Amino acid sequence: MNNIQSVKAGTLDVGHGPIYFSDDWKPLFGGNSPDDASPLETTELIKPRVLVVDDEKLIADTCAQILENAGLDARIAYEGWSALEMLAAFKPDYLLTDVLMPGMNGVQLAIAVKKTFPDVNILLFSGQAGISEILLEGHEQGYEFELLAKPLHPSKLLEHFKKK
Repeated sequence: MNNIQSVKAGTLDVGHGPIYFSDDWKPLFGGNSPDDASPLETTELIKPRVLVVDDEKLIADTCAQILENAGLDARIAYEGWSALEMLAAFKPDYLLTDVLMPGMNGVQLAIAVKKTFPDVNILLFSGQAGISEILLEGHEQGYEFELLAKPLHPSKLLEHFKKK
C-alpha cells in the first residue's frame, strides 16, 4: 500500500472527482497505534477487515488508508478477479468496491462474494451515472447492495462502518 503523508484538510482530485480528507481522524476501532496497547490488548484486538476494490489505484489506496487510519484492517485489489483470489485468505468482514471496472464489475464481484461468504457486508460506490443496468443485474438475481456516491467524504465512508 502506498504511504500517504499526513496532510491538512482539503480535497484531492483523482480524475472522477474529488476525495475529501482531513487531518482530525480518530480510530473507530482500537487505539491510535499498536504502541498504545499493552501486549495482551494487542493480541486480543481483532480489527474489522475490509477489502477495497477499485481499478483507480489512487482511489483504492486512499480509501484503504482512510480505513486503516480509523483502525480497520484494509487490503486492496485493483480488479475483481484479484479480489476473489484474496477472499479465502483474508476473510474480510466488509467489501467496498467500485461498480464500474473492466473485466468483472462491482456487482458481479459482490454477487460472487455473497455466494461464497454470505456474512460479508458489501458497500458499492461509483462516481458514474448510468450504472442502473449493472445494479439491475444484481437485483434480478435477488441481491440488493448499498450504493455510495463518489466523491466520497471520509466521514461519510466511516459512518457506514460504524453502523454495521
